[in-house]
Amino acid sequence: MSWGTELWDQFDNLEKHTQWGIDILEKYIKFVKERTEIELSYAKQLRNLSKKYQPKKNSKEEEEYKYTSCKAFISTLNEMNDYAGQHEVISENMASQIIVDLARYVQELKQERKSNFHDGRKAQQHIETCWKQLESSKRRFERDCKEADRAQQYFEKMDADINVTKADVEKARQQAQIRHQMAEDSKADYSSILQKFNHEQHEYYHTHIPNIFQKIQEMEERRIVRIGDSMKTYAEVDRQVIPIIGKCLDGIVKAAESIDQKNDSQLVIEAYKSGFEPPGDIEFEDYTQPMKRTVSDNSLSNSRGEGKPDLKFGGKSKGKLWPFIKKNKLMSLLTSPHQPPPPPPASASPSAVPNGPQSPKQQKEPLSHRFNEFMTSKPKIHCFRSLKRGGATPEDFSNLPPEQRRKKLQQKVDELNKEIQKEMDQRDAITKMKDVYLKNPQMGDPASLDHKLAEVSQNIEKLRLETQKFEAWLAEVEGRLPARSEQMRRQSGLYDSQNTPTVNNCAQDRESPDGSYTEEQSQESEVKVLATDFDDEFDDEEPLPAIGTCKALYTFEGQNEGTISVVEGETLYVIEEDKGDGWTRIRRNEDEEGYVPTSYVEVYLDKNAKDS
Repeated sequence: MSWGTELWDQFDNLEKHTQWGIDILEKYIKFVKERTEIELSYAKQLRNLSKKYQPKKNSKEEEEYKYTSCKAFISTLNEMNDYAGQHEVISENMASQIIVDLARYVQELKQERKSNFHDGRKAQQHIETCWKQLESSKRRFERDCKEADRAQQYFEKMDADINVTKADVEKARQQAQIRHQMAEDSKADYSSILQKFNHEQHEYYHTHIPNIFQKIQEMEERRIVRIGDSMKTYAEVDRQVIPIIGKCLDGIVKAAESIDQKNDSQLVIEAYKSGFEPPGDIEFEDYTQPMKRTVSDNSLSNSRGEGKPDLKFGGKSKGKLWPFIKKNKLMSLLTSPHQPPPPPPASASPSAVPNGPQSPKQQKEPLSHRFNEFMTSKPKIHCFRSLKRGGATPEDFSNLPPEQRRKKLQQKVDELNKEIQKEMDQRDAITKMKDVYLKNPQMGDPASLDHKLAEVSQNIEKLRLETQKFEAWLAEVEGRLPARSEQMRRQSGLYDSQNTPTVNNCAQDRESPDGSYTEEQSQESEVKVLATDFDDEFDDEEPLPAIGTCKALYTFEGQNEGTISVVEGETLYVIEEDKGDGWTRIRRNEDEEGYVPTSYVEVYLDKNAKDS
């Protein structure tokens, strides 16, 4: 099977076919190049994805990654980063082992093809030239023969005519002989050229063209083999990184298996444990016995029905129930429903049964219980001393519960110790440099380092004093100092022995939902100071921001303290979502707000407002 013998007359088709083969090779190169671009883009996207979910340094998010599940997630992100690196390796290897190699080969192939077909065209042109020479000699021989025949016929005619002179006859005879000689010469020339052409034609079809076509066939077969080898390399490049990708996936599995739910649960305890004791039992208040309750009794005001509440803070009673908020806000907070909300009406006309059989008809609970609820519903109030506008967190973290305070103090001590060690290392380095200057004065002046050395020593002394201060607070929290017992009595509400158990519970309930609590020496004296200092400052406090809207599904008549009436289809603002008790706090306008059953409204929370 040879193109030279089988395709001796298909020069043009072979030229088109070989050009098509080169086009296929270039198309494959383009395919591999686009694959490398995809791998690079994929690797880049994987790296960006891994970087996007990495915890930001020195942020609260970084502190949350102490849990084993979060550590496993970090390991997964790191493995994905290595995974992306393997796709970059695929791109690099394909570019170097396939694209560059094939691009160079294509240039060589084009040059070889051009040379072979140039030789083929040269052979064609030669055989065509020989053919033209043969045709020319043949026509000349034919023409000379015809001229010789005409000259012979003319001589015979002149020789037969008696009227023609002998000289004319002789002239005709000589002309006929010349023509015959010319015909013989043309015949010999034609014969020679014909033999030469036949030889050239035999060489062309049996030697030159087969050799050229054989080279073209070999060139095309090498191209086919080369593209096959490139495809094998394409697969091998992918196969080489499979073990490393497998290790990345094994790393993800190992990270997942390292998750310890018990350890994470313990970390949650360490992170949020306050150190407070649970509140004690509430004593029964017998309303059947006539009694007068004052500020120091179990409740903060007289029972309802005995007139307006009479709270006195620092001698001021000008209609103010609390020095921080308006009267209507305080009453809304102190009288928020505690009973389960009524179920939504089941009838076709919801307005016919506005409250249902389980309407929140309030029992006469002590106002102290409402006061406790108010204290626990303000997560931003950490400490009475920090309630001033622009007030900062106390340096000794006294606004935190005992356990959280201990952790913060310990963390502060560790940070200060690290800073001290850093300054000491710097001092040692300066001391060594000073010794070098003393031994080799030409390197520098030792006196130039005295100022820096004194500055570093001063910094160390400041840091040590700061550390001692925090260690003293830490010792106080951990009970190494006598102040521990007194402080814990204040924190647990046992400091004032004259208060009743209900008031003790109030003191314990000072802890707000975010873990803060109020440290005070005496409730009565503290309230007096607050009433004097902050009475006017917090009188015009801004209302709580709305976190969304709601639409009333049923009509609800708020007949109890802390509730608000709504009409079916009415749209209102949500200022506090349901905290699990079945009630949602809403606002109609600036001065009209209260609670409605969550099942009576359809809430649309604004995520941005809620997050802010």
